[in-house]
Amino acid sequence: MTSYRDAGIDIEAADGLVRSIASDVVATWTERVVGPFGGFAAGVELPDRYKSPVIMMSTDGVGTKLELARRSGLWSGVGQDLVAMCVDDLAAAGATPIGFVDYLAVGALHPPRDRAIVASVAAACTQARCPLLGGETAEHPGVMAPDAIDLAGTAMGVVEKGEEIGPHLVGEGDLLVGLRSPNLRSNGFSLVRAVFGDEIDQHIETLLAPSVIYSPTVIEAIGRGGVHSAAHITGGGLAANVGRALPEGLGAVIDSSAWKRPEIFDLVAERGIEEPEMFRTFNMGIGFCIVADPDRVDDLAAVLDQHDPAVLGKVETRKGVEVR
Repeated sequence: MTSYRDAGIDIEAADGLVRSIASDVVATWTERVVGPFGGFAAGVELPDRYKSPVIMMSTDGVGTKLELARRSGLWSGVGQDLVAMCVDDLAAAGATPIGFVDYLAVGALHPPRDRAIVASVAAACTQARCPLLGGETAEHPGVMAPDAIDLAGTAMGVVEKGEEIGPHLVGEGDLLVGLRSPNLRSNGFSLVRAVFGDEIDQHIETLLAPSVIYSPTVIEAIGRGGVHSAAHITGGGLAANVGRALPEGLGAVIDSSAWKRPEIFDLVAERGIEEPEMFRTFNMGIGFCIVADPDRVDDLAAVLDQHDPAVLGKVETRKGVEVR
């Protein structure tokens, strides 16, 4: 073995990949992006409207949903899953996303696949109104199998100091407003893979449906006023994540009849998963929840309309959040 290529690292292929994704990445940039494509780092100017800006950051991955994409070769939605997981976390704090970076780790480069993945991340960043500032593609020969892949990302957001939403603003009588999710998003796939087994190939396209990106709509709603707190419904399910948006001493009962459960959840449950475990693992058709002033809910509904909002319950003096 006398070269880096012999060790499994193809520098020429990596350079070619960088050139091939340039247009997708730069297409997400605005005039506030600072630095050239392909540099060691890139930055973004803060919007002028902030007097005392607070920078917030969130990082996440796509998890084992990637294994379904690997099995099927369907990569077009994984970028949307990645970006949604990060920017929707920021939205739950009231922060507007202003920059995103990704990290792609592979056993060996596969330029058509890798370009498709980065293109999907760029398309999702455009949807989230957040520039893709850069990223890293790392080859791990001898550590990862040649067709193995992992994908992670980090989003940076900004919020005016003192205008963060959260449990500190929530009061008894506030309403929980759920935003619909038509699919599993990017959580619970280790359980999905286990219960479907080899049968999973028959349902891969349905299971791979990409995550909804709620951030732009949620940020617009927060700007209207009346949003006190919010929960991004990811790992841990509906009750646990809504609980994170409420202060100690206050809880809620979520009415599971307030929305129609998408069929995909029944498809999963039919494999023997009991109802409590379904709600503990999956979003069950609610991907994001806003805690709002009851007097503002009708006005907010007009902003949230594209996500088919539903009132799930009311904040009350009780211990924890329960789904009934």
